[in-house]
Amino acid sequence: MNVLDAIRLRRSINFFDASKKITEEKIRELIEIANLSPSSFNLQPWKVIVVTDSEKKRVLRKCALDQPKVEEASAVLIIIADPMSVEENIDSVLNSWQELGYIKQEMRGVYKDMAAKLYGGPQDLKRKLFAVKNTALFAMTLMIAAKELGLDTHPMDGFDEECIKKEFNIPEDKIIPMLVAVGYLREGVNLLPRAWRRDYKEFVKINSY
Repeated sequence: MNVLDAIRLRRSINFFDASKKITEEKIRELIEIANLSPSSFNLQPWKVIVVTDSEKKRVLRKCALDQPKVEEASAVLIIIADPMSVEENIDSVLNSWQELGYIKQEMRGVYKDMAAKLYGGPQDLKRKLFAVKNTALFAMTLMIAAKELGLDTHPMDGFDEECIKKEFNIPEDKIIPMLVAVGYLREGVNLLPRAWRRDYKEFVKINSY
């Protein structure tokens, strides 16, 4: 399957085969592919909790409006956007750039100042938006890669974020943009045709709004 087919064939699956499990190696492969996603300044502001334990999935289901797919999917990934990634990752980014010849030593301070001005402080709205926007790129890449690997997914926005933070020991300053259920379509389930999508002319403008 090529990437265009993966995009066209990807669907948000509600009915997973609970008897089929994803190996730890397959989950790692999926996440490592998704980790190649682009991010501003290459700061990679995402973290992931992989939930596969049956009891943990029961807890997560309660936080996710009691949606059955949380327990039926082979794994549910708690996708976390981390506003503190600027401070945590900037030195690793600059070290890599310097080693690869992208920048010289004397430019490190310039780029650190640039990042600080661009993203603001940890509590600034633009810092939180930075983290969420880039983490969404990671999540979408993950879902396309999953299709290529023979897996089905469902991005989930219906959940109590504070409940998940409490139950899974996630620090309060982190943001959970979505959960992604990952697994295999239940045998015998026939998907309905893809639902309405806007026509190109309904949402695309050229050169100006």
